[in-house]
Amino acid sequence: MKKAFTSTADQEVPELKRKQLGVGVRGKYFKSFTQGSNVVVLQPEIQKAFPTSEAVNKALANMLAFAQETQGLTRRSSGTRQKRRAP
Repeated sequence: MKKAFTSTADQEVPELKRKQLGVGVRGKYFKSFTQGSNVVVLQPEIQKAFPTSEAVNKALANMLAFAQETQGLTRRSSGTRQKRRAP
């Protein structure tokens, strides 16, 4: 099947003038871009303590490191337990 012939006049897109495009707004989508699709809603008192996403990430990273560090301290050894002697 052959493609239909289109003339160059049919393919031309009219050129727009700057006035026809309207006024551009700087940073129009910046806030939604930085938020992305991972939205977390914080309680107001927590939001006051951690005003930026960097502060939240740093606090959570420190808490995770602390939890991993202390996890080994509370775990019992995997060795065999000695039997208690009767008094």
